[in-house]
Amino acid sequence: MVRCVMVEQAGGPEVLTLGERPDPEPGARQLLVETRAAGVNFIEVYQREGVYPVEHPFTPGSEGMGVVVAVGSEVEGFSPGDRITTSQASRTYADTFLVDAEKALRVPAGIPDETAAAIPLQGLTAHYLVRSTFPVKEGDVAVITAGAGGVGGLAVQLLKRQGATVIALVGSQDKAETARSLGADFALVGYEGFAEHVRELSGGRGADVVYDSVGKDTFDESLTALRKRGTLVLFGGSSGQVPPFDLQRLAQNGSLYVTRPTLNDYLLDEEERSWRSGELFDAVLDGSLTVRVAETFPLAEARRAHEVLEGRTAQGKLLLVP
Repeated sequence: MVRCVMVEQAGGPEVLTLGERPDPEPGARQLLVETRAAGVNFIEVYQREGVYPVEHPFTPGSEGMGVVVAVGSEVEGFSPGDRITTSQASRTYADTFLVDAEKALRVPAGIPDETAAAIPLQGLTAHYLVRSTFPVKEGDVAVITAGAGGVGGLAVQLLKRQGATVIALVGSQDKAETARSLGADFALVGYEGFAEHVRELSGGRGADVVYDSVGKDTFDESLTALRKRGTLVLFGGSSGQVPPFDLQRLAQNGSLYVTRPTLNDYLLDEEERSWRSGELFDAVLDGSLTVRVAETFPLAEARRAHEVLEGRTAQGKLLLVP
């Protein structure tokens, strides 16, 4: 039997309990991985709450890092003992997990386990936002919400590598200092009325792009902060989901664009996964990208990890360590 976190019904963090399930067996094209760390992310909060429907009971987690202990009969290129990390597994809040071999990312030597565990979801998200959803170029003004958080802190660094002027939105002075230390040109504390400050900082023009993970509470301000033909990239909803709105507002505010991307749509094949993860791993190895792990929790303290995540106090990645 394998220890795992179980959710029997939708609810708050209290529904996360420690249980057991039968040992998983890898399918023909799968890897069985002994977990060294599992990422804690808002998608698991949405699943736990019932915002994203799941069948109960279920074990959360799509992000995990560990060591391969068994390979399926049709797997090529992986062997027991290989270190891998992924954001496309299932049931990673456990001592072991399964992942399709094609969705596993081999961890280069020199990258610590916790760093490798913190890269897939947040790192790949920051990468696709900055390099693909709105490919930032030299001189663009980019706003990033939660600029000291996991995705935000990585995005700040990637945006600066692309030559953008970065305005980070944060919730406290401590987080403002963190955002600036990661390269943000400006760090605004508080979200109320931030559009006016963005326009002031951009010489009245507005931002070329706003990357918004907060959602309901910031959506209107994000639209207002944009220049004409600017782009709002809504990639999360930590304050709640954005309700339906009148598309005519996009015309009224200056022929704006809004997109709601998801990570899996930017990891469509092995070539794309290799490109994104390779750039991130290389940047970590050459010291140009800092990956921050804010806190680790034992598997039995998944409830506490969710409480910290929802409190939005962490400055970096939260991990469960079996």
